[in-house]
Amino acid sequence: MPIASKPSVLVPDGECGCGPFAHLPEGVCRVAPAALGAERLIPPEPARNEAGKVQVAAFDFDGTCIRGNSPVLLVRHLARRRMLKPSVVARILGWAACYKARLPQNESWVRGLVFRAFAGRSVGETNEFLRDFYDRFIDERFRPDAEAAMRAHEEAGHAVVCVSATFEPIVAAAMERRPIQYAIATRMKADFQGNYTDRVEGLPIEGPEKVEALIRFCDERFGAGAWELAWAYGDHHSDRALLAAAAHPCAVTPDRPLARTANAEGYDILEW
Repeated sequence: MPIASKPSVLVPDGECGCGPFAHLPEGVCRVAPAALGAERLIPPEPARNEAGKVQVAAFDFDGTCIRGNSPVLLVRHLARRRMLKPSVVARILGWAACYKARLPQNESWVRGLVFRAFAGRSVGETNEFLRDFYDRFIDERFRPDAEAAMRAHEEAGHAVVCVSATFEPIVAAAMERRPIQYAIATRMKADFQGNYTDRVEGLPIEGPEKVEALIRFCDERFGAGAWELAWAYGDHHSDRALLAAAAHPCAVTPDRPLARTANAEGYDILEW
């Protein structure tokens, strides 16, 4: 199925990809590749506490900021539009069943399967497609309590960071409409012609990698030793590492395994 055409701009190796080079929504800038992150242009500069550190409030996206799971909704949308072969959809569903059963799974592999819908298509037109997908199917799912918490942190001078396993253009679209100052999400590789491949850039931002990517990003943006993870919000047992790293961990409508951890460790449990 064709997707909306938009001029593609090739991103040279090493470019930060600000503005039109990033193919992200206007007002969102892709930052240093090592961090696999993005930020709103001219976000409020975070305040520093008495120790001179930026206080970071990190939010998971799927299930925490929104009701549901954006990659699952994307697969349904692509299947309806016949942009994924039935055999590929079947393999994705098989992976999801194993994941639900908490069996070890290859996170990069399944994201590559989903992105077969876009392999060979320009980064610009694909990101525009995903932006439209967010507008039509995801934004209405944004939890009011999540937005209120983000705004409260922003007004207090904290750095609001979304750390998500979902695809970067989806979170970048959310940054246009919601109070997300910085985002770290799964980025797919582009080839030398500026077209997407079905391979992940680095690692998916999932499980313990959320913490590692957050450290890389905040060290680059705020300076090593000049920030602290003061709050973390997550809904799923895969968010345990992120919550454990925070001074104030918050389990948001947690699944059963995370609820057990939250009760055992004394985390705040929020029903959003």
